Amino acid sequence: MAGGKAKVAAGKTGQGVRIITENRKARAAYTVDEKVEAGLMLQGSEVKALRDGTANLSDAYALPKGSELYLLNAHIGSYKPANVFTHEPTRGRKLLMHRAEIDRWTAKVRERGYSIIPLVLYFKNGRAKVELGLCRGKTHEDRRQDIKERETKREMERESRRR
Repeated sequence: MAGGKAKVAAGKTGQGVRIITENRKARAAYTVDEKVEAGLMLQGSEVKALRDGTANLSDAYALPKGSELYLLNAHIGSYKPANVFTHEPTRGRKLLMHRAEIDRWTAKVRERGYSIIPLVLYFKNGRAKVELGLCRGKTHEDRRQDIKERETKREMERESRRR
């Protein structure tokens, strides 16, 4: 019986990861200190819309409400064939994480000025997942430092190509 279960698990891992959308602005505006993968509690029409690739994370963020974590302002477009049974595009969606992670991240958000920002939305083995980042907003000096680092890296690559 154990052999049958292993085959099913092996078949599921073969599907891999399919990225739906990335939040590129988040990497420019925030410094990411920690990352975690979380599941999403979705309606059927939302899953179908995600499979079509109609999602946007540019203004999205996560907030603790009570003892749970919710993803807010994440735009998942409507699924046309669902017609009457469709969903609201920017509704709050519950994030599925371990209790200890939720408690630890909630404490950091409340005390230290961190924000929880979604970085990537993807399907992993047929399940919708979101990669969350525990982020701090970048200051003007931080952005300038990033630009300097990027330019020096480019110059070093140019020099190595010349030789």
